[in-house]
Amino acid sequence: MMRDMMRKACMAGVLALLAGCGDGDVQEVRDWMKQVERETVPAVKPLPEPKEFVPYAYNPGEAIEPFSEAKLRNDMARVGGTSSNPLQPDDTRPREVLENYPLDVMRMVGTLQKGGVSYALVQIDASIFQVKAGQRIGQNHGLVTRISEGAIDIREVVQDATGDWVERKATIELAESKESGK
Repeated sequence: MMRDMMRKACMAGVLALLAGCGDGDVQEVRDWMKQVERETVPAVKPLPEPKEFVPYAYNPGEAIEPFSEAKLRNDMARVGGTSSNPLQPDDTRPREVLENYPLDVMRMVGTLQKGGVSYALVQIDASIFQVKAGQRIGQNHGLVTRISEGAIDIREVVQDATGDWVERKATIELAESKESGK
């Protein structure tokens, strides 16, 4: 009898669990999703028309031969120093000490005043150099144009891709001190 009652209680529990696994609101959600799918109209912009390709007819008789010896000689002569560009550096002048080092190995570590002239202190490895405006610096024909408390302004003269001499600006900023945490 007790066993029979236990069996009925288990059966009732199983039936209650199965009743909880019913459809519930799932069908309602499915209906809503179908409705939204029917009402949604995708908005896709049409692709633009492709551009018309116009082939270029190469006529070797009219064009300059890119690999000709004459063109190469002209370009080499222009790069070789026959340029009339006023920015072209004078390779005959004696080089200064700081022109032997690239700018990226130089660190500005301070400034000082001597006789009304501002000097920047530049460290290269373990050596300290005094630099003033008008002095040559760096490997790209650099000229110090201005010294301030926090930086050295430099005008470099370099060759661009066509071989012409152009100016570019460079700056060496004051290095932060590790001790002071500046």
